[in-house]
Amino acid sequence: MRPDDAAWTDLERHAAALKGTTLKALFAADANRAAAFTHAACGLTLDLSRQRIDTHAFGLFEALAAAVDLTGRLAAMRAGAKVNTTEDRAALHVALRGAGGGAEVQQAVREARDAVRAFADEVARGARAGAGGPFNAIVHIGIGGSDLGPRLVLDALKPYRRAGLDVRFAANVDGAEIADALEGLDPAHTLIVVVSKTFTTQETLANADAARAWLAAAVGEAHAPAQIAAVSAAPEKARAWGAGAVFPFWDWVGGRYSLWSAVGLTTEIALQPGVFDALLEGAAAMDAHAFDAPLDANLPFRAACAQSFNRLLGHTSTATIPYARRLQLLPAFMQQLEMESNGKGVDAEGRPLARLAAGVTWGDAGTNAQHSFFQLLHQGRDVIPVEFLVVAYGAEGPPAHRDMAVANALAQAQALYEGKTADAARAELLAKGESAERAAFLSTHRAFPGDRPSTMLALADLSPKTLGALLAFYEHRTVMQAWLAGANPFDQWGVELGKQMAALLLPALRGGALGDVDPATAAWVGRLRI
Repeated sequence: MRPDDAAWTDLERHAAALKGTTLKALFAADANRAAAFTHAACGLTLDLSRQRIDTHAFGLFEALAAAVDLTGRLAAMRAGAKVNTTEDRAALHVALRGAGGGAEVQQAVREARDAVRAFADEVARGARAGAGGPFNAIVHIGIGGSDLGPRLVLDALKPYRRAGLDVRFAANVDGAEIADALEGLDPAHTLIVVVSKTFTTQETLANADAARAWLAAAVGEAHAPAQIAAVSAAPEKARAWGAGAVFPFWDWVGGRYSLWSAVGLTTEIALQPGVFDALLEGAAAMDAHAFDAPLDANLPFRAACAQSFNRLLGHTSTATIPYARRLQLLPAFMQQLEMESNGKGVDAEGRPLARLAAGVTWGDAGTNAQHSFFQLLHQGRDVIPVEFLVVAYGAEGPPAHRDMAVANALAQAQALYEGKTADAARAELLAKGESAERAAFLSTHRAFPGDRPSTMLALADLSPKTLGALLAFYEHRTVMQAWLAGANPFDQWGVELGKQMAALLLPALRGGALGDVDPATAAWVGRLRI
């Protein structure tokens, strides 16, 4: 018997008892619910009052946290213990923001940070240039965490970008991606940044090889390394491949937690001076909150509880909807962070997980999403909790546009909560002049079940500091969910098998011998062989 079994049993029983309770009943039972279930820290305000969870459930989660020694695990992670047990590694992404890891780790982080900052400054001043003069473009090549983090940060912080620099990304191995990334650029003024932890990732190396060949054809093999920078935990491989400047990426940083490291080289170059430092500052503030705030006011913990409880209620999917165009890549970032971290079938000891450590995370930016899949959220048979994000102040564009975005987010949350009865729909139709027969027919189509849970998360602004706090919040929430469920959030063995098989099939698609594969794969190799 696991030490947390009793706590989980209590939570499962309470979820079963609460499942039939409406959200309106929860509000009726607690006049102070809206305030009591809202907490703020580091420029974020989190409202969980419209989640189907109550104070007793949070108390049970605190008991579960004690049973799994959540605070002890957080302290161990902060100190640099090998909490990634399957890879026998520490998980020290927080050290990149100055939180723990010990003197040796902090010294290495500072040195790498200084090197990245100096390189970015040289590029900005033109002291480091291409064959034709100062760089006016960067092509960032990576995949997964080596792509999504930097891409999201640059998109979110576009108003803080350095003028006159075109930044493009190539992640997908489909040749159209690297072709688009290079299209129209002048090789003599282009910097190539290759990010690969092992420098063996197939997709990244394929795109990097294409970019290097494009560059060398224009500036010459001898000069090409001066226009290539790499970020890797295997620096010797990066140099042997042809990178002229190499920055460290340690094995104790998981790819999806890595944007704070030298993986952020492209963002450091592309953003105005001091912006990346402010991003780190915001993340560090959230680290301090996550590590030190009491659990009853700890934003990542409270959010982790709500998501975990939703899975006990049978809701295995969550829609992330940022009502901010600059955060349109957040749902994709969250897909990788949550599902690659916690999409596990066994616990940290290798035993089958008794409960889900992660559900399906998906979404899109509002208001576009309203005209896409909100039909399913409002009237579909599945109940899918929604996490709305809004920016309170400092939005770009005319103020009226900000007001419309916020009004839509608030309205959608209210509509999911309130719903509309068939009787109310029929009365509206009759008031508009529809016949009684027509109104009766249409009323069921225009009824909304309501009582659908949602979270509201407001950012004080979309500044570098607040963005850093937001992304660190999500990291901590992901880790806490994993540890509550018993999973290891720092490995990702599930991505390996298909990649290994692809390496074996590639020669066969090019005319080589086909190994031992299933009949369907054999048939498709025959159809698609060059």
